[in-house]
Amino acid sequence: MRRGEAIMHTITRGAACTVSLLGALLPALAAADGGVTLIDVAAGDQAGITYRRVPSASKAIFDAIKNDPPYTQEKIEATPMKSHGAPGVAIFDYDRDGDLDLYVTNGPGAANSLYSNQLRESGELRFVDVATAAGVDATDQDSTGVCFGDVDNDGDHDLLVLSHNSPDRLFENQGDGTFLDVTAASGIAASGVRVSSSCSFGDVDNDGLLDVVIANTYDNWDHYRGINVEPFALNQHNQLFVNQGGNVFADASASSGIEELAGFPPEAAGAAGLTWAIAMVDVDLDGDVDVMAADDQAGIPPASSVLGVDRGMLHLWRNDGSGQLTDRAAQAGILAPGAWMGLAFADFNCDGNLDFFASNFGDYTPAMPILEQPSRWFLGQHDGIFTDIGVGDLGTTLFGWGVSAVDYDNDGDTDVIYHGGLDVGPGLELSNGGVVLQNPDCSARFTVDFDAVPGFAANQRRVVHGMATGDLDQNGFVDVVSVANMVIPESIALTPHQPLGSPFDPIARFFLSFDPDPKTGELVWNGSTFDDGTLAVEISSGGNGNGWVEITLLGTIGLAAEGRVNRDGIGAVVRFRPAAGRWVMKPVLGGSSYASQDALPLLFGLGQASSGTVDVLWPGGVRNRFYGVRAGERLVLPEIPCSYADAGLSVGEYRDCVRRALDDLEAAGVVDRTLRRRLLSSALRALRAERTAGPGGHAGP
Repeated sequence: MRRGEAIMHTITRGAACTVSLLGALLPALAAADGGVTLIDVAAGDQAGITYRRVPSASKAIFDAIKNDPPYTQEKIEATPMKSHGAPGVAIFDYDRDGDLDLYVTNGPGAANSLYSNQLRESGELRFVDVATAAGVDATDQDSTGVCFGDVDNDGDHDLLVLSHNSPDRLFENQGDGTFLDVTAASGIAASGVRVSSSCSFGDVDNDGLLDVVIANTYDNWDHYRGINVEPFALNQHNQLFVNQGGNVFADASASSGIEELAGFPPEAAGAAGLTWAIAMVDVDLDGDVDVMAADDQAGIPPASSVLGVDRGMLHLWRNDGSGQLTDRAAQAGILAPGAWMGLAFADFNCDGNLDFFASNFGDYTPAMPILEQPSRWFLGQHDGIFTDIGVGDLGTTLFGWGVSAVDYDNDGDTDVIYHGGLDVGPGLELSNGGVVLQNPDCSARFTVDFDAVPGFAANQRRVVHGMATGDLDQNGFVDVVSVANMVIPESIALTPHQPLGSPFDPIARFFLSFDPDPKTGELVWNGSTFDDGTLAVEISSGGNGNGWVEITLLGTIGLAAEGRVNRDGIGAVVRFRPAAGRWVMKPVLGGSSYASQDALPLLFGLGQASSGTVDVLWPGGVRNRFYGVRAGERLVLPEIPCSYADAGLSVGEYRDCVRRALDDLEAAGVVDRTLRRRLLSSALRALRAERTAGPGGHAGP
């Protein structure tokens, strides 16, 4: 059954049948004692946040359809996709003043927002929108996703802003609070206009320059046929642009292998998927970034159905180290059809392997059996295969877009936060007001912390798309920023979903925009209208007694003679262990959440420990370790291009290599005398521990 048909079936069953329209949202909301709450400081235009997402131009098409009853299957297919837009958000320090700022995309005729955090200037968490003055308003386009990275290795973050049916735009940070649009010369727009959703920076060929992958969808969001009718014909390939230096990129999409997808039937060989999220991440921990994409099955029946075909799967392109990519999703055990929409990465069960969480369509829907498309987590194994363990005691999960893997309560393991509202022609899926999935004792058996989001009910009325995390108020606890494309007024009553025996049953809600005509049974618009979308800035209360450290990486290409890693350290994998605790792991990502990017500084929880150890796997394979990180420290750790795990270096050669690098970094003003001593001491200690462990016995994670 197609999505549109399933929704129509639900509507015609009447309000008494409280089943969902087209979706399901959220995975894991059980009672948990996180001891922190997330409070929206932007509600009611507070804290200087006045963002409103204006609709896309295609809303006029939907308005005409609504006012021309009845609403038939043919009109569902002619209904625009995301007519209120598909906004994303990025959290980054654009002006290098030491606090995190926000970039939020908007629709045609409305400026995108660059909210400058005033924390360092005033001591108060307030924001000023400087997008127009900074030159990144992009008022003339319908912006979608966004990602950032130091493309030219000059020490500041550049910005890539995606669009719906107009060129994606690259803005070079000038270092003075302004940006320069370098799209025309960059080559990113040279391959033609596509309908882009998300992007991710990473160094695919390990040359020290950030490359970028762009996730694309289907040819035109002015209709729904790419969702419900055509499995492949309308889809657009994702793109890989390789940085040539000087802000110039070469399109390596065809030559790299990223256009070759596993799992399609022979008749669809060479076809593209419909991708909502994409990530450049070192999945196999071999020192180079791989690429993972989250594709959408949407309304196309899967191959397990009569006349169905699998087209919406998770894809994993392994990197051979040179930038050549091969889709190994089948071998990795993740080639599962679903409505995949967002990705987040961490070691959820503390076994030393990278795991991931993927948001999906969820379970509250009549179109699919329970647990066919749940948002869920996959656990990495030592053999490179992922285990799909389902949703555990949660039973069912909810729909989701944006997702982030963070230790929200700083207890020493990695939790999951994800958001998502679904807007389609017939109605809205509104169950997910921002779920916090707590990871008890690094077990990867997630429960739900309902108490963490007091504003959950208000958030349910926000149809959230993009979401990102970072420590905005610098209290050591992660905050959550989410952007909605529209808001359902309080005057409109939401309908409970049919219970499924899940912890989510009490909060699962939907709304139908069309009702059966009492006489004909045909569907007619009920006159419902919605408000423009808003931005929520949910600040963590902290204060639960758990300690923390913040780690920011600095690649030293251009700073140390032997430095090889991009300045942002994107693509590195960071492990952290509290004293007497277990190793946890987080990659430094240039984007993975739907249409959005988390802040680059990584927060690690200490629990009750007072110190911990950091271990970094840099792009290229160099390993550094830093001991004695103290609770409450915010450290910038530079790449030292000398690996304690390099058995080919003698003790003397290793020591000399470290000292040369530290000489360069001290001369460049990157490290002071105190940090230099700590870095040198840690480097030598790491080598001793590695050599003591002996051949094949890794001293650490």
